[in-house]
Amino acid sequence: MTSPHPVLIEEIPVPGSGPYGITIGPDGGVWYTLEGSGGIGRLNPEGTPHTYDLDPDCGPTVLTNGPDGALWFTEYRAHRIGRITTDGALTEYPLDACGPYGLTLGPDDAVWFTETVTDRIGRLAADGTLSEFPLPFTECFPSAITTGPDGALWFTMNRANAIGRMTTDGEVDHYAVPTADSGPVGITTGPDGALWFTEIAAGNIGRITTDGRITEYPLPDRTARPHAISAGDGHLWFTEWGGNGVGIITTGGRISTVGLKTPESEPHGLAVDADGECWVALERGLLARFAAAADTRSEGSPS
Repeated sequence: MTSPHPVLIEEIPVPGSGPYGITIGPDGGVWYTLEGSGGIGRLNPEGTPHTYDLDPDCGPTVLTNGPDGALWFTEYRAHRIGRITTDGALTEYPLDACGPYGLTLGPDDAVWFTETVTDRIGRLAADGTLSEFPLPFTECFPSAITTGPDGALWFTMNRANAIGRMTTDGEVDHYAVPTADSGPVGITTGPDGALWFTEIAAGNIGRITTDGRITEYPLPDRTARPHAISAGDGHLWFTEWGGNGVGIITTGGRISTVGLKTPESEPHGLAVDADGECWVALERGLLARFAAAADTRSEGSPS
């Protein structure tokens, strides 16, 4: 059976400090957060980076495309949600001291985000109206969030060892991860209509169906600390924060990984462009670009 494996094309140095979150913008540019220096970067299609400066201590983390042709992002340390247009105009929305981290465009054209400190899920409408929904846990550290194929918001609860589901009116369900203390972080909707997530503490990739059935796939290196995950063309990409690598997992569970050139580069967020290439933010000050190459191997087995 043919399955893809990742091939590193290039690593590109960018100005600023601590590339962390990354997405492909509506203008075709590669947009990324600079968590260390407080900025939003853009790499244009010709490969030239540009930085838009923020408060240097605001800690921008995850960013996504909004409903309005702008990029929206969390400012973890400054407790704000930011919005930046493709020509660099900035708006910031202050929050309580809640530690906003993951965010996604919801099915209702609002931006939904996790509040790591206050155990809530937030909703910010395009006009700036804020709503917040409490979770049935304390100190659960809600982390990444995504819109599921069922029109609900799905998110990881890192310290509660669970995956959460919230409707747009705030009703919550949760599902325990089978491996204890697995530390789920990244989550995305897969090409197979299930949700896929990383288990940073256990070295697994997890899959959960919309009715709550979970399957786990162990990585070849259980100490690799998988962090972010994003859907590709019939497969999924993930970063190995502790293993200094990037991997692909097929919907059948076949896993293939490759290392980065720069030692201890700390790969975090990743995003797939229109050509199927995967862009990865490396906290050491680079962006990496990968392609998926065909390989003939047998599919793996879940744990």
